Amino acid sequence: MIEVPAEARDRAGRHLRVVAVVVSYNRRDLVLETLGAVLAQDPAPGRVVLVENASTDGTAAAVREAYPGVDLLELARNTGGAGGFALGVAAGLRRRADVLWLLDDDAVPEPGALAALLGSYEAYGGPVPPAAVASKAVWVDGRIHRMNVPRRRRGATPAQVRLARDVGCTPMRTASFCSLLVDGEVARREALPIADYFLWNDDFEYTARILRGRVGLYCPASVVVHKTATYYNSGSAPGDRFFYDVRNMAWMLLRSRGLAPPERAFFTIVALRRWVRTVYRSHERRPLVRDLGRGLVAAVARPPRPTRDVLGDVWSA
Repeated sequence: MIEVPAEARDRAGRHLRVVAVVVSYNRRDLVLETLGAVLAQDPAPGRVVLVENASTDGTAAAVREAYPGVDLLELARNTGGAGGFALGVAAGLRRRADVLWLLDDDAVPEPGALAALLGSYEAYGGPVPPAAVASKAVWVDGRIHRMNVPRRRRGATPAQVRLARDVGCTPMRTASFCSLLVDGEVARREALPIADYFLWNDDFEYTARILRGRVGLYCPASVVVHKTATYYNSGSAPGDRFFYDVRNMAWMLLRSRGLAPPERAFFTIVALRRWVRTVYRSHERRPLVRDLGRGLVAAVARPPRPTRDVLGDVWSA
């Protein structure tokens, strides 16, 4: 593990202001566990923001009682993971974050997870800091959580590989929001996560966009336990979420500036193969075929709405 001092500092020796952002929906016990693990990090984040997506299980009250120091943003409606992270990134930047640490509500960081991210971020030998550094996500039994494995950067140069290896990392192209450190200046220059995605592929689009032409690192020394109810990956049975998977990936391929043309062609093939495989392997193909068609039609019919329009009634939360 790359060592960092108790107070992380940037390349000019200034104190780094770390703002952790967690997005929660109806996972009261898990989010309490996640927040406890976040606050126990050494170094700990300077601020912790919880975007509470109108849960109905008493999450907000439980957090106020257990962790009164957490900045609790209670929303009047569920904006999905995409809306939650858009609001969370905006809130972190308003709190003058030098780096943002984005986490799912069921991603419990192990001791040293933040230190490892910051260590790689700080020790990186390139001309500018990495735009993002992602943790290794494991399931409750220790297996790699396949849905959260960052996509490696194809075509990385030997110099890029060496610089990443020097800080215990590998070059990455995209990552999930399971546990992701984002450079604050990059976040300020780029648009927020697209709230209209609601859920699924919002993290893919955001990281593809912020890492196009910038450095991304996968840091396996930083470990989080992603406590999903079952072990699954992006090819598992998606249920009602399949519509969002299809629509949002089609939006990504048709309209996002996060991908270069060769990448767009590659991910189009990957998406088509995955959708066909998902339908073929399902015991209930008719609903999936219906959602596949609905998702494609919705993506072609209109682009995602501006995030401020989607979140207008909750923007000031």
